[in-house]
Amino acid sequence: MTGTSTQWRDYALVTGNYWAFTLTDGALRMLVLLYFHQQGYSPVELATLFLLYEFCGVITNLFGGWIGARIGLQRTMHIGLGLQLIALAMLLVPSAWITVPWVMAAQALSGIAKDLNKMSAKSAVKFLVPAGAQGRLYALVAALTGSKNTLKGCGFFLGGALLVGFGFRGAILAMLVTLSLVWFLSLYLLRTDLGRSHRKPSFTDVFSTSAAVNRLSLARLCLFAARDVWFVVALPINLADQWGWKPERIGTFMAMWIIGYGAVQALAPAFTGVRKGQIPDGMTLWRWGVPLAGVPALLALIPSSLGVLLVGLLLFGGLFAVNSSLHSFLIVSYGRYDGVSLDVGVYYTANAMGRLLGTLLSGIMYQWYGLPACLLVSSVLIGIASVMARPLPPPSSTKEATYT
Repeated sequence: MTGTSTQWRDYALVTGNYWAFTLTDGALRMLVLLYFHQQGYSPVELATLFLLYEFCGVITNLFGGWIGARIGLQRTMHIGLGLQLIALAMLLVPSAWITVPWVMAAQALSGIAKDLNKMSAKSAVKFLVPAGAQGRLYALVAALTGSKNTLKGCGFFLGGALLVGFGFRGAILAMLVTLSLVWFLSLYLLRTDLGRSHRKPSFTDVFSTSAAVNRLSLARLCLFAARDVWFVVALPINLADQWGWKPERIGTFMAMWIIGYGAVQALAPAFTGVRKGQIPDGMTLWRWGVPLAGVPALLALIPSSLGVLLVGLLLFGGLFAVNSSLHSFLIVSYGRYDGVSLDVGVYYTANAMGRLLGTLLSGIMYQWYGLPACLLVSSVLIGIASVMARPLPPPSSTKEATYT
């Protein structure tokens, strides 16, 4: 790896802030979902609470990469942390104010905050690895992404536990105080520019001219819609209503799923041949995508017990983690050096659009047709993602995009 000690320190600070944010983001998601389910909200109403969160993620990723290239990644990260503090504070108002539009507005700010932080951390990796060291880049991206998702899983567990132990307002207040300390420390310690482009990119540069980036982005949209169509609303509500699980138990399982998913992501380079010199490409995504599509199809079409369902979803999580890690490596590798946040922003715009689509379908499909229908839609979307990704070239054969 290359990079001065100052660069590594700054990257470590960005990553640490990303981890802290991710922990509160996962906890907030579980808190809102379980609290409003207890209040009698339907699956479609619960999905509605998160629609602005995902929609604002789409907009943020589209423009966030452009902003990061102009003002620096450390500033976009600080803005994201500040917005998350406002979102948490909005949920401390009197109970009479906690309506669907108010929660949607708070979630909208949280969605903007989350994607500013994600874009900042993912883009920073590009500057610490030599241009030809694709294996090292893959390992570093996998470690960052895997650790982030492990912490998000811890956040799910934390959200369920805090709701039981301290109630909704007490949990929100605890997270607000903790994240405020992180924000103030970051403002004090992280002051150098990170990831600012050598020239000011124009607004039209938010749209990638790289065919590989655009194809991978569309595949990412389908991949994450395939996960969230059963994960966001359908599964936790199914566990509560059909199987009688309590909030802390639901939070624990969701946390285990995400933690395991993150661990496999971090280890993905060992599963995909990088240690033998095999650099992932579109065929790699195809080979890992086909078995992933088969798991939800089998769960949807074959009657199964709760145990079979949970084991099947854990298997899905492992295969999905490898696919997601391959995606994350390829987008950073395909991205240009001068303004990598622009290409990463396009990619995560598609990621957020997939989450938005999956969240909406999760509420609608579950309320109308049940969990098996959500799983069947998941299988179809993964198949589409795999077909779209198959023609992607190896990273070394792509031409780096430049500003014109």
